[in-house]
Amino acid sequence: MGDMPTEAAKALATPSKDAGDSHRDVVTRSAQLSGSLSDLEFDVRFNPDIYSEGVTHADPNGARFQKEKKLVRDAARFVVVNQIPTLISECLEHNIAPLDGYTLTEVLHQRGINMRYLGVLANVVSTAPPLSYLHKLCVSEMVIRSVKHLFKTYIQGVSMVSLAAAMSHYLNCFLSSFPNPQPPKADDELNNGHSKKKKGKKRVRYVSALGHDNTTWANLTPLDMWTNIKNEIKDYFHFDLKGDSVDTVCHKYKLQRATLLRELCIKIGIQLLLHEYEFDSKHKPTFTENDIVNIFPAVKHINPIASDAYHFFQSGQAKIQQGLLREGFELINEALNLFNNVYGPMHPEIAACMRTLARLHYLMGEQNEALDLQQKAVMMSERCNGVDHPNTITEYMHLALYCFATSQLTSALKLMYRARYLILLVFGEDHPEMAQCDSNIGLVLHGVGEYDLALKFLQKALDINNRYHGPKSLKAALSYHLVARVHSCRGDFRSALRNEKETYAVYKEQFGENHEKTKESSEVLSYLTQQAVTLQKTMNEIRKGGPKAAMRPLPITPPSMNSVLDTLNMINGIFLIPVSIRGLQKKVDPNTKAIEAAPSATPSTENATTDDASETTQSEPTTNGEEAAR
Repeated sequence: MGDMPTEAAKALATPSKDAGDSHRDVVTRSAQLSGSLSDLEFDVRFNPDIYSEGVTHADPNGARFQKEKKLVRDAARFVVVNQIPTLISECLEHNIAPLDGYTLTEVLHQRGINMRYLGVLANVVSTAPPLSYLHKLCVSEMVIRSVKHLFKTYIQGVSMVSLAAAMSHYLNCFLSSFPNPQPPKADDELNNGHSKKKKGKKRVRYVSALGHDNTTWANLTPLDMWTNIKNEIKDYFHFDLKGDSVDTVCHKYKLQRATLLRELCIKIGIQLLLHEYEFDSKHKPTFTENDIVNIFPAVKHINPIASDAYHFFQSGQAKIQQGLLREGFELINEALNLFNNVYGPMHPEIAACMRTLARLHYLMGEQNEALDLQQKAVMMSERCNGVDHPNTITEYMHLALYCFATSQLTSALKLMYRARYLILLVFGEDHPEMAQCDSNIGLVLHGVGEYDLALKFLQKALDINNRYHGPKSLKAALSYHLVARVHSCRGDFRSALRNEKETYAVYKEQFGENHEKTKESSEVLSYLTQQAVTLQKTMNEIRKGGPKAAMRPLPITPPSMNSVLDTLNMINGIFLIPVSIRGLQKKVDPNTKAIEAAPSATPSTENATTDDASETTQSEPTTNGEEAAR
């Protein structure tokens, strides 16, 4: 849009030099400066066909046509100059972290960015290492959307009898490493793997009665497929895809074939048989016509919004952030009732309300109530969004935390493992969300004494935090501290000391030597240094074979469940407040209680990642270095 809004505002605010100018004259001048299609009022409407080829316009040389073209150019310039850099800044600050194509589409549309700008976004983030996951996601989405575009043309000439064979051949050309997949023969299509006896003649006569099938789809090869994909991406998204096969593209951009298959099935409505698919086989195709179970229409529609309920929900969030807990709790309850009346008992917005109420219960220390509500939210999200939806993954993580708080350790670990598996399926390991998931799993395993396995998960979380947040970030400092705790429990004090030094260096640089977190890390360093020196003296005595050569038991104490829960709360951005909701319903003093961190501000989405600052203010200070090391 450039400077047009500013100039239009100046035109409205500038008093007229001529006393005879009327208000209509001021509006006319402002409308002209803002690019309005009408000189008498503000009429800003975008013509989607203004640059479409093959569309004949009434007056292509007229003034209105030129104004419509200018409006579209200004809108495109605004998206490229303002909206896309703003989105990248939010991703660099880790305020948002889309996990799959659906969440990426939602993030872009919320900011008024069309999906055809994916190529522009991918080119910009390709030079930013902390956003490598976003570049991978953009490339994956462009590939899937291009395959969907080609599939619409491909499937047009296929008869109903050959539909399963054509779709399996299309998937083989797209995802299989088999060099030359051949479509099934006519007899195989008709019999579909069953016996050819008795009914074979009737089926052949039936098909011949329908007329000759269009078999142009059978001529598709993997090379033709990927050539068409590259051309479609270049024409539609203005992005140069490197690679001419699924193997080279997946290796170049670190894509997962299972993820591509999931995204494609969701977008074009294919239902596949549930079993393990071998994508890398060079001896046989990955898919057969028997793997195609069904195909469903993918219909786009606009979901109705319960504006009153949504307003109550936002007002409740605002009240909670202001410390008015009773009013906030009542408003969210009212929003839940309105959502039930408008949508019925099963809807994603209702699941989001239950998640918020569960989180509020947990903040107040009512863990059983939080667990009950979160279980309902999980079941509703599975039904409404799907078991592999990013929102459902977030619900699993919340439920795992509440299960651990109620001493259901086995259930908590199972839920965390399931959430991690789903993240691997939806995106892969190299995503910022995986660091939080691995930290949670590592902490629980640390609490139950599985130190070696806990160290693997925490080390993986440390690597991810270093990659996406930087080695000097507070998240990396916390990961170093957690790894040091596990090393100390294993008796490897040297490794623990090395990792804790990294934590101390980050805290000292970020907060200074007099900060509480820096002093706490310094006490841990002193304790670990003392234990390392004691262990080294003992080992020296054993080597010399002196009278004191005896291996003393290491002073290792496993962490308590309360300390593990406190750390879990810190990682997940939880601030516990020693007030119950039942007490709030009787009396509340808004000036004495405040929640510093509230749930998501919208009922439909929630950002599971926490900012760096929250990690430094949530944990209670430890009394000595030994307790902190535990």
